[in-house]
Amino acid sequence: MVKIKSFKGIRPVPGKAQRIASRPYDVLNKEEARHESAGNPWSFLHVIKPEIDLPDDVYEYSMEVYEKGRDNFRKLMSDGVLVQDAEDLLYIYAQTMNGKTQYGLVACAWVEDYMNDRIKKHELTRPDKEEDRKMHVRTSGMNYEPVFFTYPANAEIDRIVAEVVKHTPDYDFTSVDGFGHHFWVVRDKSTISRLTALFAEIPATYVADGHHRTAAAALVGNERKGANPDHRGDEEYNFFLAVHFPDNQLTIIDYNRVIRDLNGLTPQELLEKLSTAFEVKNMGSEEYRPCALHNFSMYMQGEWYSLTAREGFYNDDDPIGCLDVTILSGQVLTPIFDITDLRKSKRIDFVGGIRGLGELKRRVDSGEMVVAFALYPVSMDQLIRIADTGNIMPPKTTWFEPKLRSGLVIHSLD
Repeated sequence: MVKIKSFKGIRPVPGKAQRIASRPYDVLNKEEARHESAGNPWSFLHVIKPEIDLPDDVYEYSMEVYEKGRDNFRKLMSDGVLVQDAEDLLYIYAQTMNGKTQYGLVACAWVEDYMNDRIKKHELTRPDKEEDRKMHVRTSGMNYEPVFFTYPANAEIDRIVAEVVKHTPDYDFTSVDGFGHHFWVVRDKSTISRLTALFAEIPATYVADGHHRTAAAALVGNERKGANPDHRGDEEYNFFLAVHFPDNQLTIIDYNRVIRDLNGLTPQELLEKLSTAFEVKNMGSEEYRPCALHNFSMYMQGEWYSLTAREGFYNDDDPIGCLDVTILSGQVLTPIFDITDLRKSKRIDFVGGIRGLGELKRRVDSGEMVVAFALYPVSMDQLIRIADTGNIMPPKTTWFEPKLRSGLVIHSLD
């Protein structure tokens, strides 16, 4: 059963949340982060991407970077724009996109649940990115950014959250990307106790987004446990910051592929090779979006194509074999394009569906890429099935939107 904990959140003072809150560290490169935080010394990007405040010749994984992030965080505290709550509390963080709102419970997750696989994963982590986030936690003693969890929806939790959000939110703003962000502090002790008890009845939670941050937070907590000869189990380092959303409120967006070359083929030869595993239809110049699982769209030379996988080229009884990313890799990327390692190949790039099909068209029409493939989104049921069976999704399979804003609440390990 899952353990959550209330905590003394460090968060913006009233009226400052919108200026402090930033997009997470992994959706912006250094130059984009510099541009987005320009003229705003309170932007949390100065904490989670502190390389933006250092010369370009400073190595991004150097100790100087982590110390700069810590110092920038301490300045926000000393300037009085971030303050720590005096008692252990829970929080509700809601996000609105396209008229739909999803409600997450902000609570600390238990390190032991991660170590014992009650917090289930569906992606592999890269050691360099994991170590980078661990260094931020080690250097600062903080969980700067929450991780994005989901859990099987529970009617009583939904009712309690619905009661809390009837009140005026502590923070309420629309970010520059048009997404609404709404935040409530849960102060009532009986409500906190009941929510904690209800989560203790949930068999597992799932990492939806933020596998590197989750691993880093849990592993640093475990390091501290090992280094403390007087470890009791109730220390703050035994817990890390997470936002828990019910699974029936989340939407996974498509995660698409663009490729730089045709691996020596002509466009006609590519179409002929594709026709073995797919029913191929030319859809003309109007954007074509995949309409169902095992249906793909392809854009090449100004035209869109529908590709429908033929029976026998996928396995719906296999939680991995039924994924469209598996079909695309197994029937297209590896045998036709000779792209075998999605994590390392320089011939392929990935485009989150939030950017729209127009971004695929733009990158091909510009000459940067030659062909693009759009996929039907993975479902929450598929994600949970993969995590429950101990499987790992192929790279670049899921894209969640909206992203959690960083800097709305921080957890201290001390």
